Order: sequence, then C-alpha cells, then structure tokens
Amino acid sequence: MWNNHHALNLLSKILLTLVAMAVLYAISLQLIQPPLFPIKEINVQVIYGKEKNKAELQHVTREQIEQLVRDEIAGNFISVNLTEVREAFVKLPWVREARVKREWPHGLNVILEEHQALAYWGSHALVNTYGEVFRVTVDADLPVFTGPNEASAHEVAQQFRRFNKILKPLQQHIAEISLTPRYAWRLQLNTGTILELGRNEIEERLVRYVSVYNHSIARLNQQEPLAYVDLRYPNGFAIRMPEMMQQVPRKSGARRET
Repeated sequence: MWNNHHALNLLSKILLTLVAMAVLYAISLQLIQPPLFPIKEINVQVIYGKEKNKAELQHVTREQIEQLVRDEIAGNFISVNLTEVREAFVKLPWVREARVKREWPHGLNVILEEHQALAYWGSHALVNTYGEVFRVTVDADLPVFTGPNEASAHEVAQQFRRFNKILKPLQQHIAEISLTPRYAWRLQLNTGTILELGRNEIEERLVRYVSVYNHSIARLNQQEPLAYVDLRYPNGFAIRMPEMMQQVPRKSGARRET
C-alpha cells in the first residue's frame, strides 16, 4: 500500500477532508454559542386585518413582549430557534398570528397580527373578524353570537355581515344572532325586536321585512318597537306587540314554513 501512490493520495485527501470538517465543526460550535453574534434588537411590527395594513399594538403590551423575550428567546443570532420564538408569541392571548425573521447582523423582526374582536361567542369567548373563536377577558360593547359549535362561528360571522347590510336602510343592526342546532336563524335587533328567520330563504325573508317595514310593520306600534316578528310565513308575518308577549301572536298570510 505504501508504494501505491494513488492509494496514498486518496488517503491523504480523506484525512484532509476529515480535518477540515472537524475544524469547521469546531468553528460552528463557537459561532452559535454566546457571546458571539448576540441578539441586540427585536423589532416588532403590527399588521391589521386581511389587507395587512400597518397598525399599533392595541392589546398586546410592551411588558408582555419584554417578558417573553427574557423567558423564551435563547441563543444568539445564529442559533436562536425561530419556530419556538414564533410559537411563544402566538401563545400571547391577543395574538392571532406571528412571523419571525432574522435581521442581519444582530436583530430579529417580529410581525404580529392581533385578534380584532367582532363579537362575543356566547358568554365564554370572542369571535374575531375572521370568524375564529378565541379566549380573552374583555369588557366591550359587542354583539353576541351563538351557534351549535365553535366551528360554526365563521358562518355566523358571514351571515352577521350580510344581515346587517340588508338592515342598514332601516338604521337597525343586530345585537344578537343565533344559529340553532337545526340550523335555523334568529336575530335580536338593537331595538329589542326578535326576528325569526328559520332555515330557508333567510336573506329573502329579511329583505321582505325591510321592504315593508316603514309602510306596514312600523305603523303597527308607534310607541315601542315590536317584540317579535316571525318571518317564516310565505305570504306575511306573525307579530307580537310588547304588551302581548304572553299571548298568541297576530298572524297574516298563509301556512308557516321553516
């Protein structure tokens, strides 16, 4: 073997490669250990809504961010685990989404999207503008959504927007919206009136209510808003006046549908 120049050249190349790899490995270990390349800056940017417009922090506090940095960010610019940092930010109660990137030579850029509360979900949670349920403690004047399960919050949020758009000419809006387990819709307006929409042709029924309200429904009671309007009739409505809550509602039209 020692007389085989090709074998000796090959062996020397292998040894040199191994030595070079060992040196590089040792250098890399030094590079990823503090105090080299310490993280000196963490820049937090806030975006708002689906358009990703820039905004200011509304609910996440600087104290929460500083505490997270102290507790969750380990290592230096090279060794820091960006996935773990992102997950730590997402755990903050008001954070919907977070993205974390390195900023050479010693910084991290953090982009946060906060939840924007659209409504309460029952009595124990909130719904954001994406129709997602999240849990924080808040004292705000918001409409109330209810549904058969949290997965239905997205559909309820969509219908809430559609229904409010239909009601806009009357200057009325929804205070509570309910989707039952049988997928029937019920609205309570800011006036206190309850609208029973049922399961079928729900938007068409609400459009009919709006179209006849000023020259028909509103004239039935000039003192107070109606207590209840059942829109599930094909050719009319069933109404209940405030002082008649315990009595059989007056009806107009034909057989009720659902």
